[in-house]
Amino acid sequence: MNEFSEAAKFLGVGLAGLGLAGAGIGLGILGNGAMNALGRNPEAKDAIVPNMVLALAFTEAIGIYGLVTAILLIFVA
Repeated sequence: MNEFSEAAKFLGVGLAGLGLAGAGIGLGILGNGAMNALGRNPEAKDAIVPNMVLALAFTEAIGIYGLVTAILLIFVA
């Protein structure tokens, strides 16, 4: 394996790792929105919290996909 392919592999790993940053930003935005909604209307807790948890789970799954992709690129490519 030459130096160019090794550098390209790690560049791909870094780009796949950007999915983790995106997931972190998305989790923060979702949490902020949910806390603002609860602060404005505490009676709507039963409607807000389950939807927030579901959205957080989907956002976290995207981050996990990025992590798995990065790990696969390190060890397989």
